[in-house]
Amino acid sequence: MPLVNMKEMLHHARANGYAVGAFDLVSLDFLNGIMLAAERCKAPVILSLAESHFDYFDFDLIMPSVEAAARRASVPVAIHLDHGESLASAVEGIRLGCNGIMVDASTNPFEENVRLTKQVVHMARSCGIPVEGELGYVPGVEGEDAERHPGDIAYTTPEQAQDYVARTGVDFLAVSIGTVHGRIKGQPKLDFELLQAINERLDIPLVIHGGTGLSSDQFKRLIENGVAKINYYTALSDAAGTTIAANAGSPGNKGYTALVAGCREAIATETERCMRLWGAAGRADEVLAAASPWREVEHLIIYNVEGLDDAGVEDMARQGRDILGAIPGVRRALTGAAIQEAAGYRFTWLVRFCHEAVIDSYREHREHVKFADELFRPVAGNRVSIDYRLDE
Repeated sequence: MPLVNMKEMLHHARANGYAVGAFDLVSLDFLNGIMLAAERCKAPVILSLAESHFDYFDFDLIMPSVEAAARRASVPVAIHLDHGESLASAVEGIRLGCNGIMVDASTNPFEENVRLTKQVVHMARSCGIPVEGELGYVPGVEGEDAERHPGDIAYTTPEQAQDYVARTGVDFLAVSIGTVHGRIKGQPKLDFELLQAINERLDIPLVIHGGTGLSSDQFKRLIENGVAKINYYTALSDAAGTTIAANAGSPGNKGYTALVAGCREAIATETERCMRLWGAAGRADEVLAAASPWREVEHLIIYNVEGLDDAGVEDMARQGRDILGAIPGVRRALTGAAIQEAAGYRFTWLVRFCHEAVIDSYREHREHVKFADELFRPVAGNRVSIDYRLDE
């Protein structure tokens, strides 16, 4: 089960002088191409889904495929919500299967960025999930990136970075030192002295957004100065777009499948180039040994009821599914009734947690306590409750 703890993955990268690619995907061709590259060069990989791209795919529908790709892989994988816009986005990302969260409050004034990020960190910590924050601002320079990341660059300062990390508790920090989202003309100018000063003040993995267009030497110097995660999308999009344009210009069938033929391989080729350039190739076994498997937990309750008829039980269960299913870290809340009439227990709850850390936070969550004390426990004195760690 190669879905692994993302925090441990990135700390291994930082300690061993390489960077893990966080490749944004917008379709199954991207997903398949990214995973094909990771398997080919035996590299750890982060499957990244940016909220700024949600116009291009249904987050709910694509996440089961992302999870399936991660769990069947032979290389270590993490699933990351990129550029999450709110606390609600972070909660939903965790519910759908992300085991890393980026909260992007970088367009806000510093104090508001701290306040919003701290909220997400508090919630995610209760789920065992690491959080990436952003300080400074990385703009977009062309096309969709200019529209989705408008404005001028704002550089991260070492003093604010140290203060921000101390006050928010983020696990990783995305910094602005001269990169941009999207395509750029010419050689970007990065402030490596600034990056070095930030890295010397912090003891956490640093993140670069806007990796497209950087040179081999620039990537090398980024990694030497604490960058352990590099976000990458535009070059993958361009590789797919170039393939589609070539297919469209060729004679013959212009149907959809003919137009996208070869996109997966084009994406895989560019992804593999990056993995090898950033030093991640061949690291899969090391990361699998160093990073904990990401295992979900099933919270099982079997019970009998006194004082309610079947309609009352269903009403109580319906309310519980709505209330408990909304608690951070809960991936699903199901109820059921025994098929066998002679069963020792007639009813059940199956509540799936994203991680073992949720056991305690769920138990203490005010909505769970209120539901359990007011609606469930008074009528379900005869019950058995067990938490199971799920194996793959």
